Amino acid sequence: MTATPVCPSCGNDNTYPDGDLLICAECGHEWEPGAGVGNLEDTVRIVRDANGSVLADGDSVVLVKDLKVKGASSPLKMGTRIKNIRIVDGDHEIDCKTDLGPMLLKAEFLKKV
Repeated sequence: MTATPVCPSCGNDNTYPDGDLLICAECGHEWEPGAGVGNLEDTVRIVRDANGSVLADGDSVVLVKDLKVKGASSPLKMGTRIKNIRIVDGDHEIDCKTDLGPMLLKAEFLKKV
């Protein structure tokens, strides 16, 4: 059985051929085999949540623990749902909007919904 390449969009190896295209079952990305051949490490940053699920731009997540916020009178509570995240570079990988305003969070404190 031949192995299919990893998805250039999300880095998942759950891909399958469909006619002349390859399709990622995880994110739905379609591409032509051989298009954009290169080192995936240089183009796609893979960010995983507290459970090991791959996070992508636009995902919804939930906080897995209370987080103290500098300058705020109340913390972000465990179970707070955050919609439409963005993956960014740096040690705080997630850019999002919360009830307390815009935040940069670490993926280790989040769980994909």
